Amino acid sequence: MTKYIKILILFLTLSACGQNVTEMKTPEKANEKFAEFLAKKKFVEENFYPGIADEKMRPIFTEKINQIGTDFKTVAESEKPTDKKYQEKIGIGLSRFAKIYLELDTEGRERVCTYIEELMDIVELESSNGQLNKFMYGFDPNEIKKEN
Repeated sequence: MTKYIKILILFLTLSACGQNVTEMKTPEKANEKFAEFLAKKKFVEENFYPGIADEKMRPIFTEKINQIGTDFKTVAESEKPTDKKYQEKIGIGLSRFAKIYLELDTEGRERVCTYIEELMDIVELESSNGQLNKFMYGFDPNEIKKEN
């Protein structure tokens, strides 16, 4: 009898551990949308965005954003893409901006987040798990709500 209880506890523990990871199905036209995303000019003036303040930084920022796009494409093409894998790629991608973070003004940081949101839309990822807020504002406002 205790053998069955141990197996049941092990099963419940393992199933509880996997609840935070959602396997995702890559949308049909994702590859086409990734190609469009990677090809388009970034950090240029459009709508209400004035474009990047320092022109010599455009290729650097563009390369970093495109790396995130390539990372997302790799996850999308993998055997079992999950929300957690995409969120890990967001974290890695945002960390690439650490050394040049001060070169980004508010509009630049917003634009980085907008590009990542575009990538999230391509794969239908619903949440960055607070990472975009942390990048933009230095904290996740949702964490403050949890504390109150």
